[in-house]
Amino acid sequence: MSVLQMVACVVLPALAIAAAERFAPAKLLGPVVLCYGAGILAANLPGLHLDDAASRTVSSVAVPLAIPLMLFSTDLKKWLGLAKGLLLSFALACISAVTAAGVVGWAFRERTDEWWKIAGMLVGVYVGGTANMSAVGVALETRNETFVLLNASDVVTGGVYLLFLLSVAQRFLGKIMPPFVGHQEAFAHEGESLSVWTRSHLRPMALAFAGSVAIVGLSAGASMLFFHKVDEAFTLLALTTLGIGASMSPRVRSLAGSFELGEYVLLVFCVAVGALADVSHLTGASVTLFVFVVIVMVASAVLHFGLCALFRIDVDTAIITSTATIFGPAFIGPVAAALKNRTLVGPGLSMGLAGIALGTYLGLFTAWGLRAIAG
Repeated sequence: MSVLQMVACVVLPALAIAAAERFAPAKLLGPVVLCYGAGILAANLPGLHLDDAASRTVSSVAVPLAIPLMLFSTDLKKWLGLAKGLLLSFALACISAVTAAGVVGWAFRERTDEWWKIAGMLVGVYVGGTANMSAVGVALETRNETFVLLNASDVVTGGVYLLFLLSVAQRFLGKIMPPFVGHQEAFAHEGESLSVWTRSHLRPMALAFAGSVAIVGLSAGASMLFFHKVDEAFTLLALTTLGIGASMSPRVRSLAGSFELGEYVLLVFCVAVGALADVSHLTGASVTLFVFVVIVMVASAVLHFGLCALFRIDVDTAIITSTATIFGPAFIGPVAAALKNRTLVGPGLSMGLAGIALGTYLGLFTAWGLRAIAG
């Protein structure tokens, strides 16, 4: 079953791309939503029992491979004009997460004795990622069952929010925010998405894939050397840095199809992650905890987008920084693809890494601050 599941993760993106080229409804949704939706459907299909370990293996391999592939064609000079808006939007996202978790946590202080710990953990995950939530939970000695329920609630809530970002967010938020300004590198149109998969492109794509494997190997090896383990944040930082460095070479930047190959690998990731969204994991979960998570995520996102609109930050930048903080670097590619704006992939990855770096600190400071205020 595990082998078949992994094969399905690799094959389904090709079917999604083909469907988006041939059928109007599929074209409207796009390959990213189709792949993510296929994974969710499989995870919740009665009688079909998926192997979560297989899905996690595929997702953990796909992201490191995709990042260098998507960075090889990057022009670093074009990032510089985006820095001010990105940094401001990122700061607003962090402020929004801390504010939302703090206010909601205080409101829930009579409902659970670990309210301040939960608030800190949610800041960790909505600024950095699951690793930060785990780190905050361990540091605060949170009960194991609280962490399990919190993580399950976050998966379900985050899945709904991700579908919003992948589908109507750009059109909806574009009503209150200005459009993206500057040079925009568009993703391949659905009708052109398979055009790179020709015999003439196989060699440069193979070279790009080999380069990506080499970068992942070097990054993981460096992590083992310094930390005696594959540290997620360090490895992502290293392979992003090496990918950007490689993109400075005209020969690497001219490798035809490298970005499209990275897109495909990310579609594989979308199928695998969707397959982990089993709603049955919420069986017996605390309704209070689930409501806690929902309100914090919604309040954080609404506050962030409201502040972005106030400061006249463009809609694409606001969405990418929201993705970077709430979901981390792994989801930058799929959301950028949905926005049809590849210019923000590199900067978005940088913001995601910054979130991982800050998430634990902000989470702990929020929890300790709430505990101090409560006396």
